[in-house]
Amino acid sequence: MEKFLLASDLVGVSFWLVSIAMVASTVFFLYEGMHVKSSWRTSMLVVGLVTLIAAVHYYYMREYWLATGKSPIVYRYIDWLLTVPLQMIEFYLIIVAAGLAVSSSVFWRLLIGTIIMLLGGYAGEAGWLSPGLGFVIGMAGWIYIIFEIFRGESSVAATKKNSIKKAFGALRIIVVFGWSIYPIGYIFGLLTPMIGLGTINIDFLNFTYNLADFINKILFGLIIWKVAINDQEDH
Repeated sequence: MEKFLLASDLVGVSFWLVSIAMVASTVFFLYEGMHVKSSWRTSMLVVGLVTLIAAVHYYYMREYWLATGKSPIVYRYIDWLLTVPLQMIEFYLIIVAAGLAVSSSVFWRLLIGTIIMLLGGYAGEAGWLSPGLGFVIGMAGWIYIIFEIFRGESSVAATKKNSIKKAFGALRIIVVFGWSIYPIGYIFGLLTPMIGLGTINIDFLNFTYNLADFINKILFGLIIWKVAINDQEDH
């Protein structure tokens, strides 16, 4: 029997809103990518791919949620395993697009941190590890990423051009503050029994994850788009 979205299902509503927002963002990014300098088109394509992949997965996640009322763990982490590395490569691409020199190892170091972060979170949510241990591993990966973008090679290169420096700073804010929404959802959704705040709250977990994806994927892309536009106007 087919199930329909109810007005009282705020988590289900958030799945639908994010799925449509990702589709609209994809159209915007791919269209705007045709109107920026050629050096920025790969970056615009990547942000379009991020929202496109998310849109497809959110379609399945919202259907899974409506049908079962359970957390769509597999779909969500497949989405993140594809989209988060694409977001990480943007730190490399915007520097290259600006004509600055940086080694390809920048992306690979960020990728290592990403994989650690996601595998830790997935292992905790899927029951491979205790939720607490999975959280610690995931946080270690996130901290490694933060170190790389604040103190690593890419951070040094980004200081050499003002427009890129501002963009890099904005992206770093997203990774630090925007991404902090995910562990908040994990703590108060999954670790509540461990910290004495009651039972596991799947509704809070998924609503928070959906909010974080909405902010971080779309805003991340808008920053790239704005830098590409500004770089075009400067020439």
